[in-house]
Amino acid sequence: MGASEPTAPGPEAGVVLLDKPEGISSHAAVSAARRRHGGVKAGHAGTLDPFATGLLIVLLRREATREQARFVELEKTYLARAHLGARSSTGDPTGEIIETGRMPAEPLELPTGRIEQIPPAYSAIKVGGRRAYKRARAGETVSMPPRLVDVHRFELRGRETDPPGDQAEFEIECSSGTYVRSLISGLGDAYCLALRRTRIGPFDVAEADSDHVIPIAEALERVSAHASPAARVRRR
Repeated sequence: MGASEPTAPGPEAGVVLLDKPEGISSHAAVSAARRRHGGVKAGHAGTLDPFATGLLIVLLRREATREQARFVELEKTYLARAHLGARSSTGDPTGEIIETGRMPAEPLELPTGRIEQIPPAYSAIKVGGRRAYKRARAGETVSMPPRLVDVHRFELRGRETDPPGDQAEFEIECSSGTYVRSLISGLGDAYCLALRRTRIGPFDVAEADSDHVIPIAEALERVSAHASPAARVRRR
């Protein structure tokens, strides 16, 4: 017989909001949350790279994981710190860094609206049945198909020119599936030095609590209210 979920005591089906720390994978963060809540079936609604921090939605029990698509499609908000005058082979601090000293053109602006974006070769997208980043790290040339994404808003939050180098911080609101690393690389000689996800739809990282389970019915009500025409008008 196949394994089944533990019976009570255990958490009800729902959502846990995690503030993922730097240096661990989303899979590891979900596994830790799963153990914390009795080993029930768990999934997540949008991965974060190991170097990135911030909001990760964990779905507990089948009643929640079967609603995964509704959470995945929510827009995301990020704080991205760009290192200017340098390039990274991965678009982030884990790659081979080349300091060029060439500054991106001013003013520092990111595209908004619907754009065609080529995902980075060092991504988790499967190409020919294997993760793109595994092919890239094996020295293979990875050809990534473009995708359409939406950048709803960007704001230049700050600029620093003191050592260790020129840096700029952006707040970015975008659709699911957008690669912020690629947006930052599109500035020119720049890469994403730090990335923090602060919001997913109606859920904010300030709410993160690894012990608290938001019942799935309540979480879905928040998603529905956030997606309503009236709510969309208020956010403009």
